[in-house]
Amino acid sequence: MEPVKPAPEERAAEPLTEYVQRVTRWVRAFDRRRPLVWDLLFTGFWVTAALIDCVGGGWRHNAHNLDVPGRLLLTVSLGCSLVLLRRRTYPRAALLAVAPFVLVNAWTGAALQASLLQLFLLYHIVLRRPLRHLWWAAALMTAPTCVSVARYGEGASAWHQQIGSQVLSVGVVALLAVTVRTRRDYTEVREDRARRLETERDQQIRLAAAGERARIAREMHDIIGHHLSVITGLADGGRYAAAKSPERAARALDAIATTSRQALGELRRLLDVLRDEETDGVPAAELAPQPALTDLDQLLDGVRKAGLPVRTAVRGRPALPEGRQLTVYRVVQEALTNTLKHAGPEATAHLDVRYGARGAVTLTVTDTGHGGPVPASRDGRGLPGMRERTSLYGGTLEAGPRPRPERGWRVHLHLPEESPQ
Repeated sequence: MEPVKPAPEERAAEPLTEYVQRVTRWVRAFDRRRPLVWDLLFTGFWVTAALIDCVGGGWRHNAHNLDVPGRLLLTVSLGCSLVLLRRRTYPRAALLAVAPFVLVNAWTGAALQASLLQLFLLYHIVLRRPLRHLWWAAALMTAPTCVSVARYGEGASAWHQQIGSQVLSVGVVALLAVTVRTRRDYTEVREDRARRLETERDQQIRLAAAGERARIAREMHDIIGHHLSVITGLADGGRYAAAKSPERAARALDAIATTSRQALGELRRLLDVLRDEETDGVPAAELAPQPALTDLDQLLDGVRKAGLPVRTAVRGRPALPEGRQLTVYRVVQEALTNTLKHAGPEATAHLDVRYGARGAVTLTVTDTGHGGPVPASRDGRGLPGMRERTSLYGGTLEAGPRPRPERGWRVHLHLPEESPQ
């Protein structure tokens, strides 16, 4: 059933303020698109009004002298009105240009109403120029009034009346211009602040996205790099064992399959972090917890199966927050992965962990490989990733060859105590 539409006479009338605002917006938009057209229309209207006052004889009702020549009246009328064409671009020059015509108008006693058009020039001076220009503009506009009162005024009342009226007109126009200018400046400040906030928001979004990409890339490097290194070690060992011990080769293949499935599972869980909503009706996958110190034994078993003997020495109680546990786990993982890649087939590794109070931990991973310069990671995720994790907790990370005569590589991590809250 369709809703019943109210009759035209039953609809609420549009408020007058909304109508005025809509018309004002339209006029301003038209002025921004075609400023010259609006200036010509505005100037043409007031030129026509000045000529009607001059030719039609309306000026005689206020004139002090009725014997002013017609050509002079026409010249003064045009001189006071044509300058409105430049009221916005050159308001000061326009006011200086109209001043002689206004002075002639006062001196001759014609008292043409066209002289009041200089108030538009004053308005634009206050609106578009520094306020210090208001004083000389007001004095320049008041001078013809003083001349008129001095020549044609009678008594002190004429001074009070005409000078007071002129000063009041100048004050009202200046106050109106200041109000419009203040409102305009306030609007510009609000718009500029909105633009800056929008820019800052976009920058924060880009920085957050870049940080998230870096975090995901670091996690993928740690997961895939470690498991592929383990798989490579198992495959090499299985190839040598295939000829002598088929059972050991079969166990190596089983370990490769298990490690591959673990890598795929961890990779899927990592990528599922990017899915925070349902896609095509499929709910987002449940996220698994990040590795912790309790997973170190499983990590070491996998490395040992890949052919790298690892000895461990643990002192203290591992009472660390989750973030610090993940940092220690990833540093151990990256260090042993680099040993599998670069240390050679006869290398061994030693893991020394010392837990202190309030989350402090000291970790040292050494191997008996070839040693040498720091391996340059092509993707920039290895040692830089370990240092990034360490810096989050104000720790230090050292990685390099062991001092002679010892052989191999050494990774040393130290995380200080947590500061009390």
